[in-house]
Amino acid sequence: MRDFTKTKRVVIKIGTNVLTKNSGIDTNYVGQVAGQVDKLLKSGKQVVIITSGAIGMGAGQLALAERPTNIRMRQACAAIGQPMLMAEYRKAFEQFGVAVAQVLLTAEVLNNRKTYLNLRNSIETLLKLGVVPILNENDSISTAEIGGDPSTSLRTSFGDNDRLSALVASKIDADLLIMLSDIDSLYDKDPKKYPSAKPIETVFEITEDILKSAGGKGSKFSAGGMKAKIEAAKVASNAGCRIVLADGRSKNVIERIIAGEIIGTVFMPKRKLSNRARWILNSTTEGVINIDEGAMKAVKSRKSLLPSGIKSIQGTFNAGDVIRLNDKAKAVTNFSSTELESLAGKHTSEIRKQLGTKRRDVVAIPEDIVFVDY
Repeated sequence: MRDFTKTKRVVIKIGTNVLTKNSGIDTNYVGQVAGQVDKLLKSGKQVVIITSGAIGMGAGQLALAERPTNIRMRQACAAIGQPMLMAEYRKAFEQFGVAVAQVLLTAEVLNNRKTYLNLRNSIETLLKLGVVPILNENDSISTAEIGGDPSTSLRTSFGDNDRLSALVASKIDADLLIMLSDIDSLYDKDPKKYPSAKPIETVFEITEDILKSAGGKGSKFSAGGMKAKIEAAKVASNAGCRIVLADGRSKNVIERIIAGEIIGTVFMPKRKLSNRARWILNSTTEGVINIDEGAMKAVKSRKSLLPSGIKSIQGTFNAGDVIRLNDKAKAVTNFSSTELESLAGKHTSEIRKQLGTKRRDVVAIPEDIVFVDY
């Protein structure tokens, strides 16, 4: 469970509360991280860093007492803080002769298959060159926090870097995601409310009880909390990626985790989906295709979705978009919402009669259908 000797690719997420000190970046801490990462690189591992802190640093530069909630102020703080943040990382890694690269993301980059593949290729190239990509959400243009329903969430924002780190780990086939936070472990209940709370060393399955034990968001300048971290663990686990949540301020925490020391909580993966399936599962949906029980039974049996099983359409979408099938699955549709409205409930033969012989004769193939729960 904690044998990472064969781990090749590591994603390290560093939270705002770990990275900053007195409303500014902790230079000594960044230097310590650079030193530990350098050792990983020399051992043959590849490392990607997901960093928080840009908004917090910008807010500190402006002497703001609390994390800004106004969208324009958040964007301004991010624009001020991001170059300051990267300057610290660059300076820290230069001491070890390691080059770093800045990559700023919005959620729509990962939702779009073409831009996602471009991003993946770019990161692959950087890693082969021995460069450490440092990723952050592009808060200066992101517009709002992600909501709870993936079908209605704004597509420009991840909401927090916990989710971003899990998505990146999933997209680049990372073996391990290390989440460094001021939260040292997952507990069996809220340790702030219950002194008897005990840390959990290993999580094999994220159950409803575990989700209920998670609290709210972090404080001051951080966006995430335990709930966000558990949701992130669910995303990464679908890629066969192990996740370790640990206290980022523990001495040599990265080295100790890689060495297999029992520190923090390790989340074990439950299934490993293909790269395309993970892209479908983690993409924001553009609409909903409501299907009947017979059609749902068929797609669960790894059969194609046919128009005869469609009851109704919600939303406006194009062919090639990711949509929801009821509330059970996500799929890539071969037809637009307008086309499906005219085909709903009809026999497969009607597709080519209405739309031409060059069109596919199924709404979605099994390889493009992924069930949300498992």
